[in-house]
Formats: sequence, C-alpha cells, structure tokens
Amino acid sequence: MTSSVPTGDTRTVDLPGGLSVTIEERGSGSGGRGFLLLHGGAGPRTMAGLATALTEHAYTVVPTHPGFQGTPRPEWCDTPADLAVAYLDLLDALGLGDVMVIGSSLGGWVASEMALRDTKARIGSLTLLNAVGIHAARAKDAVVDTRALAPAEIAELSFADPAFRPDFSSFSDEQRAQGAANQRALALYGGERFSHDPKLRGRLRRVGVPVLVVWGEQDGIASTAYGRDYAGSFPDGRFVSIPEAGHFPHIEQPARTLGAIGDFADTLVKPSAAA
Repeated sequence: MTSSVPTGDTRTVDLPGGLSVTIEERGSGSGGRGFLLLHGGAGPRTMAGLATALTEHAYTVVPTHPGFQGTPRPEWCDTPADLAVAYLDLLDALGLGDVMVIGSSLGGWVASEMALRDTKARIGSLTLLNAVGIHAARAKDAVVDTRALAPAEIAELSFADPAFRPDFSSFSDEQRAQGAANQRALALYGGERFSHDPKLRGRLRRVGVPVLVVWGEQDGIASTAYGRDYAGSFPDGRFVSIPEAGHFPHIEQPARTLGAIGDFADTLVKPSAAA
C-alpha cells in the first residue's frame, strides 16, 4: 500500500458540473483505447503497480476520487453513481473508447455503476478486484463494516501476507491525517448501509460487456462466496480466485492477477470486440 512504484504524469481535468478530477496517466492515449483504474478506500497508490504493468499494453489512467488525498469534492458528489457519471465524462474528455475499467473494492462498485450508464458505449469490459457494492445473498457473507476499525485491524483483514501490511507506527503525522481523511471519504461514498446498494445486484443483468471478477481467496473484508455472487449477477461474468491473497490481489499476487486479466482479454474481450 505504500510501495514506491514509479509514478506517471499528474494533471487535473475539469468536468461538467464543476467537478475537477486529478488523474495520473501512463503511456500514450493517442490510440483511443486504454485502461481506467479505479481505487478503493486505501487510495490511488494501491493501483500504481498494476497501472505500471498495464502500460506495456495500453494507455492507463488512474483518477483520484474527489475527497481522497486531500482533493476537492463538491457537495453533490457523494455516491458511487456520482463518481460513475464523472468518470464517463472523463472518458469523453480523454476521447477514449473500448476501455477496460478495472475497479478495486469501492472502485469496483463505481465500475459496475459506470457500465449501467455507458450510453456512448465507451466501455469494452470490466475487471473487478474484490469489489463491493452488491447486497450479500447470505448475511454471513456481508462486507465487513470497517468504519469502526483501527487502521491496523483493517490491514490485518486486507492482506493475507503480514509483510504487505503497513507499519503504521512509522507513519508521519501527515500520513496519519491523510489516511484518516481517506477513510472519511470512503465512509461517505459507502453510504448509510456502507459498501452496498440493495438494488444494484438486480440491475447488473443490464450490463452488456464481458466482466471478470478477480478475488483474493483470503480476503477478510469480503468473502469468496460474495465474489462468486458478484460474478453471477452479470450476464457475461467470469470468476477467478487468487490464492495467497486478500483484499488486494493485484498487490499481493500481481503476476497471477495480470495473468487472469490477460487470459480474460484474450478469450472473452477480443473475440467479443471482433464479432
């Protein structure tokens, strides 16, 4: 979560409705295709390693959700649906099409909402990494409400390998303040029910693009059963579990995660696009 992965170019894009979004770009967007990577509650740095790896294949964009990392957030922007519309506007502004939207945790919820609203067909596929957003079919599979947990407790639930858990004792006051602000932003977007919309699952039958759901098997935040239910909510959903990984399979098991994305692109996304 605090890896020193090389960063890309950062700029701010002004979108309709008075919303400004900070984005980090890698590669060239001249081809009109690319990856949009949407982070979860731990912030955009959790997507940095994946973005760097994917840049070998296409242009990548990592937005910072308004309110995270100290970025401004208009009062009206307070739900995943609001973020979904904003990021569709972002794809318009960047002139991108046939985009694979990859969302981690909260970002996966936003990606799902984007696919439901993509009236200009800019999205070619979705990849959800231990995503939240749907109501659990069984109470025991519900997403853990992290709002009352200490950062160390959240980290323990999130990572299978203790080596990946941040050493919060080494954090500066600024890092602690930023982390607390990010958790407040997560709680805001998560809503009163926290991390799900009870109606979302029923709406996902309307998603017309291929969807890959990748799941770290040892996630203490959202169970594998929850992930399988998520994949089954889409008409064209595929589920892949990643062993020895928790809530962030792309961090703990990057090679396996990239392999799953590559296989998905080769067997489902490209044939569908060529049809």
